[in-house]
Amino acid sequence: MCAEPRPLIVVVEDEVELSKIISQHLEEAGMNVQVYNRGAPALRFLQSNFANLILLDINMPDTNGFELLEQLKEQDISTPVVFLTANFQDETKVKGLNLGGDDYITKPFSYTELIARIHAVLRRAESKADHHVTKNLRTTDGPFEFLGTKVHPDRLEIEFPNGTTLKTGRKELGILAHLHSHVGVVITRKELIHSVWGIHADIRSRSLDQYIVKVRAAFAKNGISLDCFKTVHGIGYIFEPPAQ
Repeated sequence: MCAEPRPLIVVVEDEVELSKIISQHLEEAGMNVQVYNRGAPALRFLQSNFANLILLDINMPDTNGFELLEQLKEQDISTPVVFLTANFQDETKVKGLNLGGDDYITKPFSYTELIARIHAVLRRAESKADHHVTKNLRTTDGPFEFLGTKVHPDRLEIEFPNGTTLKTGRKELGILAHLHSHVGVVITRKELIHSVWGIHADIRSRSLDQYIVKVRAAFAKNGISLDCFKTVHGIGYIFEPPAQ
């Protein structure tokens, strides 16, 4: 039997001794831990690595937790955040939660409670992720029209005008959803990859090309041309459907 994967927790805490103690408790609870005592190196790590959760202090020498969270949101890094701070004022707590924090724990705290609340946030994040078809599409999104077809994210299906219903892959649906919401504008290759695969996807990968071939083949097989989805050489693509 395979062991359960150990979640990666990024601890951003400027008190060195406290961060060591937190790290020890989390590791004993079955978690992997990456510790930073400044905001800037933590941001660089999160820009290129996946983490399950961030324990984030508010007051740091080079920034504050609110600013760091805003920077993460601007870059579409949606890692759950638990604020960990000595500031117990209600207005500060409300600000942190309104900015998108998932929980707020004040110092001093019980390590048993800290671990329990981390697990609670991880469970909520996992449940939320269950609804994602791709980064840009959820099973709770309603169906949408695409070149005479009807795309159903909840069923991973495309209904064609000839009566055929095709079960299709998640990435194919994500590509269609992005085109549907970006009609008549140039879409860079990087933008499309990050929209469907996520911000940490390798933009040098040729996977996008393979999925576009699959999409074109599925539509051609059912009598619909995707000639209106054109390559813009050196940049990306443009989707210009004919006027209805």
